[in-house]
Amino acid sequence: MLYIFDLGNVIVDIDFGRTLGVWSDFSRIPLARLKKNFTMGEAFQRHERGEINDEDFARQLCEEMAIPLSFEQFSAGWQAVFVALRPETLAIMQRLREQGHRVVVLSNTNHLHTTFWLEKYPEIRETSDRIWLSQEMGMRKPEPAIYQKVLSEEGYSASDALFFDDNLENIRGAEQCGITSILVTDSQTVPDYFSSHLLSAVAQA
Repeated sequence: MLYIFDLGNVIVDIDFGRTLGVWSDFSRIPLARLKKNFTMGEAFQRHERGEINDEDFARQLCEEMAIPLSFEQFSAGWQAVFVALRPETLAIMQRLREQGHRVVVLSNTNHLHTTFWLEKYPEIRETSDRIWLSQEMGMRKPEPAIYQKVLSEEGYSASDALFFDDNLENIRGAEQCGITSILVTDSQTVPDYFSSHLLSAVAQA
């Protein structure tokens, strides 16, 4: 069985409010205004596909938000999004591997973030067989091609895969490819799923 886990708010808690808070402190622009202006628009999506570099992304987003930040200030806020790992999910991933299943991470992410979280959270690499990153693949969820690429490269059919993600659009994209998908709404979704599906070795983790 192939188990596919999203990263943000599935394996590690993230909070873009923390990012905006850092930018507000640097720029002295009210947090409420930044929240209103922040969108995951074209620049955000192009960055996640690896189509623009970190510096161009920072410049474009600062222009969109009308916020005067240096690249260093932008980066400090961008990395503040990460809060903490979800140890229960990591334990489940490791138990699944011990049972002989294939466990991979599929994340919409970007170069600037991966220079941070891959080093800060080595446990993610240690508990997964492979990490699939949108910026390296040139595509992003919920595009059907990204799911099909993972299935093809991993050598599994959609019927033999299970996907966990906190974004409903990503869930629907995977389901359109025939992958059974679970919407993660909080830190207990993944542990509760495995407990209720009687994977005894995992449930006891």
